[in-house]
Amino acid sequence: MDIDGFWALIERSAVLADAPDDRLEWLTDRLAELPAAEITDFSVRLDELRRRADTHHLWGAAYRICGGLCSDDGFFYFQAWLVGLGREVFERVVRDPDELVEVPAVRRLAGRSSGDWDDDEWPDWEGLDYVADAAYERVTGGPDGLDAVLERDGHDLLLSPEPTDDDFDPRDRAQAVARYPRLAELFPLSPARL
Repeated sequence: MDIDGFWALIERSAVLADAPDDRLEWLTDRLAELPAAEITDFSVRLDELRRRADTHHLWGAAYRICGGLCSDDGFFYFQAWLVGLGREVFERVVRDPDELVEVPAVRRLAGRSSGDWDDDEWPDWEGLDYVADAAYERVTGGPDGLDAVLERDGHDLLLSPEPTDDDFDPRDRAQAVARYPRLAELFPLSPARL
């Protein structure tokens, strides 16, 4: 599966299902209709996209949107959520994380406490990490086979964020305004998070 095939599946899932869990079910079912090699390719493509989104610059934007609640796991699931928004949004946001202010799902969160967000509103999509595994198990009949195949083929599994760009303190107001002027305005951090 090439990158175009990957994006076609992700974007089609958004058209055919509204809820994140329904999208995951649809993706798992579609992947399970493919040969095992295509499923491993899907997993590799997801890792490749995560690596492109795995920056302190984007992590700081996620931290701001989530009101300071963006751990390693939170950012890892944020990356999957960003992929779930589709190719055009992903490319725009990876180039400039301040572009997140143009995403309707992000705008709906502005001005609201994260404690008031519904589970489906959180900018995370942890379940995307498991669709290839579930589909691979269906096709091959064996659990944990996908990771073993990926490792055997020399694919370095990405299990958590590992940004390589320059780190910074996302709580530093001056840096946040310089990096994300629109996000900083839309999502000011509460004094408790500074």
